[in-house]
Amino acid sequence: MGCGRRQPSPSPSEMLPPVGPTELRAPEAFGVITDKADRSRALFLEASRVLLHPRCANCHPDGDSPYQRTGLQLHDPPVVRGPEDRGIPGMECTSCHQDRNAELTRVPGAPNWHLAPRVMAWVGRTPRQVCEQIKDPSRNGGKSLAQLVEHNAHDELVGWGWKPGADREPAPGSQERFGAIVAAWVESGAECPSEEARP
Repeated sequence: MGCGRRQPSPSPSEMLPPVGPTELRAPEAFGVITDKADRSRALFLEASRVLLHPRCANCHPDGDSPYQRTGLQLHDPPVVRGPEDRGIPGMECTSCHQDRNAELTRVPGAPNWHLAPRVMAWVGRTPRQVCEQIKDPSRNGGKSLAQLVEHNAHDELVGWGWKPGADREPAPGSQERFGAIVAAWVESGAECPSEEARP
């Protein structure tokens, strides 16, 4: 009879099936995590793979200028957010960005193109910080959790992240899957992951 050591229990993230960098797990995959709070935290980490992806984070900058591409490159030509997050007179966002992608000029576009307000900056934030931020109506545009689900699942500007046009890398998964993950996170208690947790 051996006196082997007891193996530590797997962490919630270790219980999940592997997923490729361009995919999102289905909300049902998180059913293997029996603790509701742990499941909620794991669901938010999955959602943060989208929230912190350049397609989303570029328009949630930590300063007055948006980023572009995938390496936090400042917008070229230089632009600033302006008093209403839509640029300054003569250089409004919609001067170049229309309600759809312009394939010939490669200028991205979607309805209501603008920067997220400064209180919604995600660049340089951890998943926990973003989680706490989007749950706080004073920092999320006054949205309830139900409105957050609706926004992420159906808003056309959010949806641009999966159809960015040209040769831009889309956010992982699809808007439908992302919306379902956000809904499952809310339904499981909208818990935030630990500060050390990463997607």
